[in-house]
Amino acid sequence: MARPGRHARASRTRLPSRLLVAALLAVLAAGCAVGPSQRPPVAVRGGDAMTPPAPPTTPAAPGDLPQPDPMRPSIRFADCTADTLAALGDPAPAAGVPLRVDCGAVDVPTDPTRAAGGRSRLGVVRVAAADAPQDRPPLVVVGDSATDPSARHAALLATQVSAAVLGGYQLVGLDRRGAGSDLLDCSDEDARVGLIGADPGIGAPGAPTNQVLASVLDDARSVVQDCYLDEPEALATYSTAATASDIDQLRQRLGVTRLSAIGIGDGATALTLWASAHPDAVGRLVLDGPSDPGAVQPDLTEARAAGAEQSFDAFAADCTARGACPLGPDPRATVSALVSRLGAQPVPAADGRRLTAGVAVNALLAAVGEPRSWPALTTALVDAGRGVPGAMLALLDPSMGREGHFDSALATLCNDSNRRLTPLDVAGLAQRWHDAYPLFGTTLAASLLACAPWPAGPGLPAPGAVPGAPPLLVLAAAHDPRAGADSVRRAAAGLATARLVSWQGTGTGSYPRTPCISGVVDRMLVQGQLPQANTVCPP
Repeated sequence: MARPGRHARASRTRLPSRLLVAALLAVLAAGCAVGPSQRPPVAVRGGDAMTPPAPPTTPAAPGDLPQPDPMRPSIRFADCTADTLAALGDPAPAAGVPLRVDCGAVDVPTDPTRAAGGRSRLGVVRVAAADAPQDRPPLVVVGDSATDPSARHAALLATQVSAAVLGGYQLVGLDRRGAGSDLLDCSDEDARVGLIGADPGIGAPGAPTNQVLASVLDDARSVVQDCYLDEPEALATYSTAATASDIDQLRQRLGVTRLSAIGIGDGATALTLWASAHPDAVGRLVLDGPSDPGAVQPDLTEARAAGAEQSFDAFAADCTARGACPLGPDPRATVSALVSRLGAQPVPAADGRRLTAGVAVNALLAAVGEPRSWPALTTALVDAGRGVPGAMLALLDPSMGREGHFDSALATLCNDSNRRLTPLDVAGLAQRWHDAYPLFGTTLAASLLACAPWPAGPGLPAPGAVPGAPPLLVLAAAHDPRAGADSVRRAAAGLATARLVSWQGTGTGSYPRTPCISGVVDRMLVQGQLPQANTVCPP
């Protein structure tokens, strides 16, 4: 189905008192352990338990964490509160603070390496307490290209953060290239479905692995050809490195010398690249789940497979712990059996789509990293088992739907890597990952062919240690299907001023999922207090 809205180009009341903020942070803080935790990873149960004592913090030395700069933007904003919150389902703000949402745009160089070239327009969303002064400091939010890359992610986050954060900042979201108002919609729907619909039975003895991979490669060629015909000059600029350049363009338009920001997934990687290029412009940065920038394919995808398997186990444990799990006493066996049945006989939907085994596994991947969606995922799996595929297919709407980010996520993935794998390479991986990662391994192995016909560029640059930056807060979830915990730890170890906080829960993006994580981040952002090294937050 066609998706409207191709991206557009140009030429081409006062802050709360310190005592109130401190009190709010004390209420929000939860217990964290310092040093290696002896607790095994446990399924996320939410943040409703009684709040333990606050985590140990290290008061920042003078100059360690710069004071947030007041915002004096040159962006023309217009009120878009009703439309933005309606698109999010009108969530009630967790802090009970009425919100105001304004929308605008910034023009950036289409190719950051050629300032004299064309320009691209990216959407910007500013979200603040309804009574916030216009100069309240900005906190930029950079989403992950594959999960929530639009500027609207800042509005969603604003409904989840504390009153202390809303009292200290205005959240400012920036569209990743090809997402939101800059929607990239260049590939044929059938080819997109072909890329995610590969039979996960490949890699098993006797499976038609070569034929399946040949079909995936054909669909990948179709996508690349269509997208380069549509975007011959710009397609190579959909990348995490380009987002790093866009962040500094936004900083300048917000009128701040030092920028505070939160990045999720490869949005955190983009912030790291930006900090490396502009260490003197770094304010208070939270890097939530960045991958190891030194990792290459297929290692990055194997880390995803391991994280996805762990995330599914956490989902299954959560379901069974609630009692009378709709997926039975062994959800993994139930889901594996469903995938096998779909491999033999896909289920058609009323709108003409089909729930195949590969589509079902990709729907699992889309939902298993977001614990808030686990009830919907459970219902969708039960429905699919009864031959009703609609809810399962709907889990892919953020990627494959009318405003989906499939094309921009694929472009970013391929441009961020300069390694291309052959069908022979992928067949060998599928064989090895079939048993090592039984639910997700072969599907993720086949996905590596999506970039095979893509022209190889320089790939993701190395950010280095960023020695001139203030302390950087890095968050690592124990189970993250976008970036394994080990990958995030390696990313933190490579940064000279990183302070790593590990969360023993599941999700792409740890903040603000639990009181402990929220307390650590809020103290850093609002009070300038850093957690002690090796802090561990419970699930």
